[in-house]
Amino acid sequence: MFVDAIPGTGGIISAIARKVGCDWKTADSWVHDFPTVKRAYDAECETMLDLAESTVLKAIKDGDTADAKWYLTKKGKRRGYGDTMELTGEGGGPLQTEIVIRYADAND
Repeated sequence: MFVDAIPGTGGIISAIARKVGCDWKTADSWVHDFPTVKRAYDAECETMLDLAESTVLKAIKDGDTADAKWYLTKKGKRRGYGDTMELTGEGGGPLQTEIVIRYADAND
């Protein structure tokens, strides 16, 4: 029943609940408690991600520079694009920091 209700919902729990005729909490419990329902839910969510990616790629091919810039910040990080900066230590290892605490001299 729940597995059959998932396709076409975009992975939205309330949409699944409406199709089955239950409340949101019940549908959410089924999605998380039953492996077959969870697999169907995950597949629906992946389908929506594929659709969203296809839409963005089509927009880029049509010349949408805003989508192109967004795509580069998300998918082009290994080429130096991005909206965040990643800091690493020597050789890509953990960043080491040193904290120095200085106490004021009573005469200052």
